[in-house]
Amino acid sequence: MKLIYHINSLYNPGGMERVVLNKATWLVNHGWEVEILTTDQCGRPTFYEFPKEIKLIDLGINYTEDKGKNLFAHTFSFLKKRRLHKQRLTSYLKEAKADIVDTLYPGESSFIPGIKDGSKKVIELHQGRYFHRQYANKGIKGIIDRLREWADVRMVSKFDKFVVLTEEDKADWGDLPKMEVIPNAAIVPEGFISKCTAKRVIAVGRLDYQKSFDRLIKAWKIVCEKNSDWVLDIYGQGEWKGKLQTMINDANLGSRCHLMGTTDNIWKEYASSSIFVMSSHYEGLPMVMIEAMSCGLPAVSFDFKCGPHDIIESKKNGLIVPEGDIVGLADALVALMKDEARRKAMGSAATEVVEKYSKDKVMDKWLSCYE
Repeated sequence: MKLIYHINSLYNPGGMERVVLNKATWLVNHGWEVEILTTDQCGRPTFYEFPKEIKLIDLGINYTEDKGKNLFAHTFSFLKKRRLHKQRLTSYLKEAKADIVDTLYPGESSFIPGIKDGSKKVIELHQGRYFHRQYANKGIKGIIDRLREWADVRMVSKFDKFVVLTEEDKADWGDLPKMEVIPNAAIVPEGFISKCTAKRVIAVGRLDYQKSFDRLIKAWKIVCEKNSDWVLDIYGQGEWKGKLQTMINDANLGSRCHLMGTTDNIWKEYASSSIFVMSSHYEGLPMVMIEAMSCGLPAVSFDFKCGPHDIIESKKNGLIVPEGDIVGLADALVALMKDEARRKAMGSAATEVVEKYSKDKVMDKWLSCYE
């Protein structure tokens, strides 16, 4: 069987990129032929090392060049690049003769079901049904967001399979045909289990609006007023780095809160921490939460869409606080900091997520979908 993945890029250390790496690697190790097409790699190396058996091709569309342009300039350029994208992708797929094309790039992929190359078309969404609304845009942008939600329903309905990550998200989409729930797998190297004794909280994700580390820093300021010797380390990169560092400096948190950049061994950092915290506005399914809990960290999280209720059993392996409740997030962190026995018990229970999100269980679902 030949499978082609379609994604915007592979140079970021993101969860979606790691998911593609894990699935593609598993498939080639089980006899599949796998290629990955990108649109915005721009000659940059992949952040994660891919097996040599996986063919990587960039179509050279570069949608990301349009960030920062005004609405009309952005729209004009997007339509032009989308036309080029369709031409190049169509040409490639007709030559490649894949059995399945699986796209993780929904906004620019609505034309894929119409490409007559003989392959079945799968779309997997790594964000929730209503993620457009998380920006709370007003005026023209708000209207566009609602139109995009309507267009999303029409788009996914055209694919042979439509895959979401959580039962919560499936319910939001309603009774759409050809929809399946397949979560991401937790692939955890052996030997990385936290003892939950280090006075360190860890957060991981891109430094941008979605991950909302500005809310976490506000909560951490409250934590520091109640607790004097724990630190918060945030791993990731992104356009909000300067903004977040300014917040840390202005709050005099420099010795207690650190932007750590990226690492090629996040497992080591999980094992060196005692609590995982997540402050996102929205997610599809938070892989970093699953990974951290697999390493024995209790999770403290806002009740965002989607994921926390699929992963966390509140008060057993973590704590869920109301979405946007910054004081509540701070209080939950302090509660676990003060109670080592409870922290360790929750951390031990957290490792059980591996059973639900094991690589073999998840890939069995994908094989069933593809076959």
